[in-house]
Amino acid sequence: MCVDTALTHVAKPAPAPAGIEVPDAPLGPRQVRLVPLGGLGEVGMNCLAIEQGDSILIVDCGAGFPEDDVGIDVFHPDFSWLEARADRVAGVFLTHGHEDHIGALPYLLSAFDVPVWGPPHALGLASRRLAEHDFAPHEVDLREARAGDCYDVGPFRVEPIRVTHSIVEATALAIETAMGTIVHSGDFN
Repeated sequence: MCVDTALTHVAKPAPAPAGIEVPDAPLGPRQVRLVPLGGLGEVGMNCLAIEQGDSILIVDCGAGFPEDDVGIDVFHPDFSWLEARADRVAGVFLTHGHEDHIGALPYLLSAFDVPVWGPPHALGLASRRLAEHDFAPHEVDLREARAGDCYDVGPFRVEPIRVTHSIVEATALAIETAMGTIVHSGDFN
């Protein structure tokens, strides 16, 4: 994970958890790799990379918050794995507008010029967060994604599915890949 201080807004990578390595071998034509960049085994920082062929889809891009006051305002996922594959990132798909799903977008989009799909409410919240980080509206490609419609992101076909949650327009995602359909529930415990 990376941290962002209130004073500098510079991301500083934390050491990778012991024993976790992501294989870097090229994928075969019918292979898919899931890379949790945050949110797995922790609360917050929801961010999943799905790799297929020469494309990567990012699902959610959330922030985490420290439990104590140590001078750090926001934690965000470590994007170094993505940075090493920057030319392969096809886009970001948001499931809903909670901060632990959208809060790290300014840090990701500082390094990647990719489209972001999501429910209208989530995009409205994300655009405010991006404006706080000095992104002008014309600098970011935000695309509304409505439940029941399908969207092509690189080789992936994504269909948002309406779910009940504590925020409006929350969705799960049905993501068609070469290996079959991945259902990402948006939030789970």
